[in-house]
Amino acid sequence: MVLIAGIVAAMLVSMAAFTVRETDLAIKFRFGEIVRSDYAPGLHFMLPMVNNIRKFERRIVTRNYPSEQFLTSEGKILRIDFYIKWRIADVANYYRATGGDEEVAAGRLGSIVKDGIKGVIARRTIQQVVAAERTEFTGEILKIAEANTAGLGLQLVDVRVKKIDLPEEVSESVFSRMRQDFDRQAKRLRAEGEENGEKLRAEADRERTELLAEAYRQAEIIRGEGDAKAAEVYAAAYARNPEFYSFFRSLQAYQESLGTDSDVLVISPDSDFFKYLNRSGRR
Repeated sequence: MVLIAGIVAAMLVSMAAFTVRETDLAIKFRFGEIVRSDYAPGLHFMLPMVNNIRKFERRIVTRNYPSEQFLTSEGKILRIDFYIKWRIADVANYYRATGGDEEVAAGRLGSIVKDGIKGVIARRTIQQVVAAERTEFTGEILKIAEANTAGLGLQLVDVRVKKIDLPEEVSESVFSRMRQDFDRQAKRLRAEGEENGEKLRAEADRERTELLAEAYRQAEIIRGEGDAKAAEVYAAAYARNPEFYSFFRSLQAYQESLGTDSDVLVISPDSDFFKYLNRSGRR
């Protein structure tokens, strides 16, 4: 009897116990009604035959969606592929909204996101759609879609546009306009660069002219000071010995005038220029 009682007790415990993993969300039902949905990971218990447990994925779910057609502001058709990432935020609301069926959740979310894409595309031309940054584009879609997912008990984690297909008849014209826009921007940037280069060259020339003028001015000041100093020296020498000063200056004149073979002077021998030479010859 003890053995049988132990076996029965073990069976009851095994039927009453359940484990919630880190990756699970769990709901306890009592005769089909939700009685609890806030289980932490670990071992928990229920009443067999009265309660039942359903578990759902806590991790992020990724779902790819096939191409859909959307109209631009010009009435042109675009085909867009996208995918959605979501997770269950409120498992009780999720169950009430979808019956706990992931396919139902994927369909509801897909419809919400498609409506968001439709609104975003309808406000843009083909060129604006193609030229827009994907992060800006998808961010706007995500913001619109998030406002409509609260009642599903889901958190919309991300929406990404994978591919945008243009109609064949407009693809070349769109890219041609984009190339023209890029060419205009490139020309404008080159013109601005050349203008800035001319300004820099003009500024450099102005600074060079100013530096040369200042250097010339300083040189003239130094030359003037040197000439003044030389004049002072000559004046002092003349004051001390006028005859020697006159002789020294004559030697300088001979050196400057007769220092090369090409110098030719037509001067009278009795000129004062030869005063010291004549005196030397007479001696």
